[in-house]
Order: sequence, then structure tokens, then C-alpha cells
Amino acid sequence: MSNISDHKLISMSVENLKNLKNLEIDFQGKNVTAILGPNGNGKSTILHALASAFSPLENGKGENYKFSDFFLPNTDATWNDSCLSIKYSYKDKREEHIIVREYRKTQVRWTPRYVNRFKREVYYIGIDKCVPMIESEKKQSKVNYATQALQSPEISTVLSKASYILNKQYIRFNSHQTGSKEFIGVEVANLKYSALSMSAGEQKVFHILKTIYEAGKYSLILVDELDLLLHDLALKKLIEVIVERAEDKKLQVIFTTHRESVVERDDINIRHIFSSNQKTYCLNETKPDALTRLIGGPIRSVNIFVEDDLSKIIVNQIASKLKLKKHIQVDRYGAASNCFTIAAGMFLNNKQLENHFFILDGDVYVTEEEKREQLKTKLVGDDPLMVQLQNASLKSIFQYNLPQNVSPEKFIYQTLLLENSFGDYKLDEEEQEIVDLLKQLPIPYENHGFINDLILQLGESRDAGLSRIIRLLSKTVYWDDYVQPIHNLLATYTDILLESSSPTQVA
Repeated sequence: MSNISDHKLISMSVENLKNLKNLEIDFQGKNVTAILGPNGNGKSTILHALASAFSPLENGKGENYKFSDFFLPNTDATWNDSCLSIKYSYKDKREEHIIVREYRKTQVRWTPRYVNRFKREVYYIGIDKCVPMIESEKKQSKVNYATQALQSPEISTVLSKASYILNKQYIRFNSHQTGSKEFIGVEVANLKYSALSMSAGEQKVFHILKTIYEAGKYSLILVDELDLLLHDLALKKLIEVIVERAEDKKLQVIFTTHRESVVERDDINIRHIFSSNQKTYCLNETKPDALTRLIGGPIRSVNIFVEDDLSKIIVNQIASKLKLKKHIQVDRYGAASNCFTIAAGMFLNNKQLENHFFILDGDVYVTEEEKREQLKTKLVGDDPLMVQLQNASLKSIFQYNLPQNVSPEKFIYQTLLLENSFGDYKLDEEEQEIVDLLKQLPIPYENHGFINDLILQLGESRDAGLSRIIRLLSKTVYWDDYVQPIHNLLATYTDILLESSSPTQVA
């Protein structure tokens, strides 16, 4: 085992496990993955399965969890016929190996046997670590304990990072021993206290930090409800520290959370899960408003789903010119692949897709065949009902007219710089400022930079900057062709919606 390195959990497929059904979830991209979703849809179950899928390393590092620790047979659930598989990779003498291993519960036991499972250093931090120790302490008389200061380079770093996260100046990290119990304690300035007096959030932060800084290279660390009992700023700083440590030690960290503010981060993977009938879907890099709509939420007359905030501004610009803006609800769904997942999920949740439309940027899944193939992976089967659902979903998907192999951001950049792009229209000072700034900007490293760098130079909020850029784009001679499919779609609603919202005429 000493020659084995670079452990990576690639993905997990769940056929049936507790409330997870036919789930496909991957962990590639970033070292840290956040799993979000409604209560009861299986976020914690994913962590429990992953914790049970490995055996500890031969030198004893890591924790030893078994499926029965999380899936204990009882009167209502024997867990028989549960089945999942995990795909992971490792290197042995620089040669990469990729393995898929299946885990199944028979009437007798879980297979494969624990001694035959792949070895990896794994740590699971459950919500029990959030319970203040004083609430679990049954003794009502004085608690006497011996104190030993913990000292190591890792502990020094833990103190420093905890001070940063919790905005306190911690100077010592202690271990307290009383009988068979061992618990932590800390010192700040002239105050010394144990876990018996610590807040739940403070206790949890120290436990997480101690784990990630003492874990070995390539460890897998699983944290349930990372945000529980932490305020927003502390959570933001904690994730920042976790990302930094994961990069340094090549750790994989997977956590669940209900705090939707994390979806705006670009240094972690975002995985949204939700269940629909007999399938659990996973949305990659999605936005919270899209998931809200899947599980129920306020709607308007016409409901549009788009990839990102840029597309949202464009749709609102089209709707504004058609005087339909107050009738249109625009929600972001994130990665382009989520378009098909959300459409399928709505159908399988028995939601009518009349007046619900999905807009792709037009740079991927361009052809009808590519779209149909994606839908077939979500709406599986060739029976008449499923084919009908596939066809209906396909008709609800639209896209902008983009040049081939050009991103929306690059198209906007090139269009605004083209000679005669504005025809006879004369730019005002604010509009000319945008064009002048574009001319001064260097070619960005990646496509999003075509817009992000410009907004940075404008010195405005992202929404305000995007709105200015798209208003200017709408003045070009290329605008009508670019947005034609979406304009034509919304234009069909003008007479209906404007007539329905007009004041009743009184004789």
C-alpha cells in the first residue's frame, strides 16, 4: 500500500439505497464538493454510503465505518436489495488504475466483505459533533479532568485558522481527560474553558479543523450539515480554509448543506439532488432558484429557465421591449446539462410544461439530435408515453443563434467591437465608455473574462454591469438575429398577456 497514491473518488451510482433511486453523482472537478437539496432527498445517505465503502489503511489511519453503522436493520427496513457502485482511481508506481466496485445488501450481509474493500483514509463528521457537550453530560456534580496542552505544527495551524474563522484570538488547544472520556478545550486571552462550556458551532469548527489538518494525504473527509449552527461569515471562512487545505494535501472533502449561498462559489463543486417518483436527479453547478421551482414555488404566466445571469439579463431585455417583463419569471439552472434534468424532473413530478421553457446558450447541445440524446438519458425508455414526454420536452427547449464554436461572452465582445455594428445608431457617452474599455482590455485567459473583465473595469455591481452591456448589445444590427428564437417565443404571448392585464372597460 505504501506505493499507492493519488486516491480519487470519481463518481457514485445508486440503484436503490434508502431514499436514493437511480442516482448518478460525480465528484470530479474541484477537491471540495457541496451537496444541496430538499430535506429527505438523500444528502446524508450519500455520505453514509461513502463512509462505509472503504476500509482503513493498514497503518491504522482513518475511521472504520460499516454499512450497518448507518443502515441498521429494523422492523420497517431490512435494507435487502440495496445496491450501489463507486468508481474511483489511484496510482501505483505512476500507473493510474480506475476501478468500479459494487456494494449490495443480501438477506445475509453486505457485500463485498470489509476486508476486500479498497483501503483509504476516511473520516466522517456527523451532526452529533454539533451537539454541545454539556447537553450530553449526565453528571450533575463537579467534573474533574486532567488537562494536557496539544502541541504540533498542525495544532498551531488549527488555532490560527480557528481564530480567523471565529474572530477570536485562540492561544492554546487542550485535551481534557476524565475517566474514560476525552474532550477538547481552548484558551483565549485570560479565559480557559473546555468543550463543556463551548458553543456548538465553536466545538464543530475545532473538530473539523483538527480532522482536516491531521488527516493524511489523499484522505476522504465527509461532513454532514457543514453549515449547521454557523453564521454566514464563519461558514464562508471555514469553506475557504477547507478548500486551501484540500489543495495542499490533495484531500477530497464532501459536505452537505442547506445554505444556498455556497452555490455562488467557484472554488467548489456544487451538486443539487432532488427526487422525482422513482429517480433521484443530480444537478451540477446549478442555482437555487431552479431547484426551488422543481419542488414548488411561486410562478408567473410564462416561466423561463436559463443557464446563467447573463442569459437572464438577455431574456429580461427581450421581455422588456415586448412589455412582458412583469409576466415573465426567469430562473437560472447552471450548467447546460441541467436543462434536460430539470425538464425531465418537472414531467416526472407530473408538472405541466405548458408555458415553461428552457433556453440554452447555443454553444453546446446545438442540434436537435444532441438534445434528444440528452433527454433520453433522463426520460429513459421507448414506450409510447416516454417518447411522448421526450418529444414534449424537446419542444420546450430553445437556444440563441450563436456562431459555431463561439461562446456567448466572446460573441458579445466581438459584436460590440465590430465596425458598423451599430449601423446609424449614435452611441451616447455611457455606451461609448463600454466600447472604449473593450478596446483597451487584453484578450482574456478564458471565455467568461470577455464579460467579467469589462464589468470589473466599469466598477459596477455585476447585475448593473450586465444590464448596461446587454442594453448596448440590443442597439447593434446583430441583436435581432441573435435573440430571434426567444423573441419569437415570447412575442406569441404579447396579445394574450397584455389583454389579460388591461383594466376592465366600464361602459
